[in-house]
Amino acid sequence: MEGPTPPQVLVIGLDPYRVPGPWDPQPVADAIAAATAEFTERGIDAENCLVGLDGKDDHEELLTAALRSRSWDCVLVGGGIRHSDELLELFETTINLVHRLAPDATIAFNSRPDDIVTAVVRRLP
Repeated sequence: MEGPTPPQVLVIGLDPYRVPGPWDPQPVADAIAAATAEFTERGIDAENCLVGLDGKDDHEELLTAALRSRSWDCVLVGGGIRHSDELLELFETTINLVHRLAPDATIAFNSRPDDIVTAVVRRLP
């Protein structure tokens, strides 16, 4: 007999290795990896959709594919996308795609790379 389906979570954020610097992307990458491991420990099925700012990604295409890949219980939009005036268009595109393609999902926002799981758990049904 199968148990309940684990919560399905999509984490949308910036690929720390593809954000113009000078800065050290390693702490953000480590925080994303730690969050992914903690989701697994908590029995939450999470997937990361990380977009680059190096001009190599079609953001709308990547986000659309991720949002359509399954039914999501919660979608987290990372602070890197929200905190920059230069990324306002990407933020708007992201929110509108989530609204259109995952209308039943709650939306979570984290404030730091190390509070991804906290933000999602706060919004899971």
